[in-house]
Amino acid sequence: MRLSEFDYELPPDRIAQHPATERDASRMMLLDRGVRAWQDLAFRDLPEVLRGDELIVVNDARVLPARLYGRRRGVRAQPPGRRRRGHLSSEIEVLLTRQHEPGVWEALVRPGRKIGVGERIFFDDGAGGRLEAEVIARGEYGARRLRFAEAGDLMAVLERAGHIPLPPYIAREDAPEDRERYQTIFARQPGAVAAPTAGLHFTPAVVERLRDRGIEICPLTLYVGPGTFQPVRTNEVERHRMQPEAYEIPEATATAIGRAKAERRPVLAVGTTVVRALESAARGVGCLSGAAEVPAGPGEAGVYLYPGAEFLVVNQLLTNFHLPKSTLLLLVCAFAGRQLILDAYRHAVDSGYRFYSYGDCMLIR
Repeated sequence: MRLSEFDYELPPDRIAQHPATERDASRMMLLDRGVRAWQDLAFRDLPEVLRGDELIVVNDARVLPARLYGRRRGVRAQPPGRRRRGHLSSEIEVLLTRQHEPGVWEALVRPGRKIGVGERIFFDDGAGGRLEAEVIARGEYGARRLRFAEAGDLMAVLERAGHIPLPPYIAREDAPEDRERYQTIFARQPGAVAAPTAGLHFTPAVVERLRDRGIEICPLTLYVGPGTFQPVRTNEVERHRMQPEAYEIPEATATAIGRAKAERRPVLAVGTTVVRALESAARGVGCLSGAAEVPAGPGEAGVYLYPGAEFLVVNQLLTNFHLPKSTLLLLVCAFAGRQLILDAYRHAVDSGYRFYSYGDCMLIR
């Protein structure tokens, strides 16, 4: 398959730059794979449009304020008020993506070509002091491994001095509201560098209405990293390789999924990250289609789902609208069919849906 087959036109004004006034005020397209049709609804309608026996699985990863702005030795930091995205000048932008060991982190660095092994980067620690990191290894596309010197409680430093890592298509600096709105209400486990955005629409009131209907909700954790958003750099879809991301499935969640599959109840994944965790776990134990077994415990979500892939666990999917030619769009096309998804996306564009992380959503069943 050619990557160009998964492209679509999106006017820039359809890309949501801010969250909706209220989380559950977003729109929701209900896409029915069986009859190949859709309805325009509101997310608040979710409890009423479900059968009532679904098992909903959410991602409880919490986004770290993992973006830091620093400077190289002997280079003056640019005044914060003059910072502009994509125009870093002498400033170094560092996005911590994964802890390798205490004090050592994988990171994306911009401008990466200027930062070699042995280089030191200095950051304001938010408490009047200085935080220092040394580049100890380098990878492709701006990837670096950093060792922090005497970082102490680095998480506390991030909370003080770090920035919420909004995606690049949100063309603004992060704001105080993003500290809360770029987290789902399920967020418990810190370590993600991007939100599992399908969960951003939920409110306590919606969750209460779901539970009043007898619908079960259980969590897993997938630490969303750059692998989720890594661009497809080949024209042939099949040649791309996913970057694995760590996940953890609690025992209670694995048991609930096994029970739902045995009872032929739908498993509704909230977001593509949940899909990748569950489908990776199932493949790890050699499950067959419709099998009940999803093992509890940690793992690496490395499964790459594109049209032709079989879904072993997930029956329904709540997801936001995704970038053209992305692995996320490929996953959704695998789940519902390329032409149906592209037709639905065209309808969403024409109908004024808001796209991407802070945008509207789609329920596919």
